[in-house]
Amino acid sequence: MSSDTTAYTASALPSAAPFWVSLGLPPLAVIGAIYGGWTVFLLPLCTWYLFSGLDFATGPNRDNPDPDTPVADLAAHRLITLIWAPLQFTLLFGMIWYVPQADHLGSLERVGLFFGIGVITGTIGITYSHELMHQSDRLERWMADILLAMVLYSHFRSEHLLVHHRYVGTPADAVTARYNEGFHRFYPRVLRQSLVSAFRAESAMLARKNRPWYDLRNPFFKYWGLQAAMLMLAVALGGWSGLALFAVQAGTAIWQLELVNYIEHYGLTRAYLGDGKYEHVQPRHSWNADHRASNWLLINLQRHSDHHYKPNRRFPVLQTYPPDKAPQLPFGYPVMTMAAMVPPLWRRIMNPRVRHWRKTYYPEITDWSAYNAATNPMPR
Repeated sequence: MSSDTTAYTASALPSAAPFWVSLGLPPLAVIGAIYGGWTVFLLPLCTWYLFSGLDFATGPNRDNPDPDTPVADLAAHRLITLIWAPLQFTLLFGMIWYVPQADHLGSLERVGLFFGIGVITGTIGITYSHELMHQSDRLERWMADILLAMVLYSHFRSEHLLVHHRYVGTPADAVTARYNEGFHRFYPRVLRQSLVSAFRAESAMLARKNRPWYDLRNPFFKYWGLQAAMLMLAVALGGWSGLALFAVQAGTAIWQLELVNYIEHYGLTRAYLGDGKYEHVQPRHSWNADHRASNWLLINLQRHSDHHYKPNRRFPVLQTYPPDKAPQLPFGYPVMTMAAMVPPLWRRIMNPRVRHWRKTYYPEITDWSAYNAATNPMPR
């Protein structure tokens, strides 16, 4: 995929300290709430532009820690994901209480501030919930559900674990962005299809146990209950204005999540083997990015090729891959998500890379029309 011969080396477990950088973001929301004006935009300015610059300054990180590192050695890394849920809850609902009664903030400043809060509840909160939902520990999974309820996107857990990981790189996966599908077409499609597929997946699991969809074991009842609790709390603390600001935050967070989903698998497909089967998921079926600073912020989410290859690996030991093993994004997620909002720019950056990926891994496929479709024409 590239002529880059830089070594990808085995290394010691990285320090947990850089991954705690996200704790520096909530104070920026407090500054915006107190001072107003341009400071309400500190959060998007920091997460998008500062970390884009830091990626260029710090360069790539191609070190691979031992993937078999005992979980006991990851305590400091795990702690940040557990701390974030109560911290985000306090920040979000503290702001919902404070901002509607802050006379020094105008309507646009309030919306701008909660847009910024949505950037971090999406960029950090949902990323951390993604890490937590993959674990077997009951507390961690509850933290994942609470984080998702704060952005009204609880079904993401069911969709991600039961649908996306099973069908990634196939037309059955709504979250796999099709080749030449712009984000503005992808976004409404995935909002609709992922909710339906998540509910169907949970209902199917219950049906296999001879239980109806309305059985209380269906996690959607927990999802609806948690989300309702968050909405009622927003009204109790901030009135209808607080509810509106909560909705701005949640909508922004969902948009941030789906931007990331869009870039992680854009144009990549698994080969169909016949008889309803696809090849096993390999590192080549997700875009890899080894940009150092944005991986600190996103707890190695950009090592996405390894996450799909070995979903049970915790974030500190995720591996990065050389270009001959996994396709590489040219920039980290902060730059790539901004590019995705401009479809002509996105196609100029990514379409040649997708075509090169096809020639590299699937030279025998000459007709990609079925793979390009945004519906589901391929056999399953």
